[in-house]
Amino acid sequence: MTADAFARDPDEHYPQVLATPVMIAEMERACAALLRPLLQSGDLSVGARLEVSHVAPTPVGGQVRTSARFTGREGALYWFDVWSEDDGGKIGQGRHARAILPQSAIESRAAARPGS
Repeated sequence: MTADAFARDPDEHYPQVLATPVMIAEMERACAALLRPLLQSGDLSVGARLEVSHVAPTPVGGQVRTSARFTGREGALYWFDVWSEDDGGKIGQGRHARAILPQSAIESRAAARPGS
């Protein structure tokens, strides 16, 4: 991982380890990749639920691998087990649910929200 993937803020103190939001983003991407073959033209998959534990730190320069396994469908939600590992073993694990929706519907809902 490169330095931009690590938690930092000039007014706060964080360790030089992989930031949890970056790990979560990789987990979401791994699940989204598994859904790609199901997407119709104009569809996207979107994250709907997430339960994650970040259990070990990864130092700058560490290599992280993220994997996902489809576990089932509940209504409109596609559920996955997801985990990330570095050379020392597991660094994070959890469950993630995604839904498939038309991109136009997602953007219309966002545009209708206050502040749009």
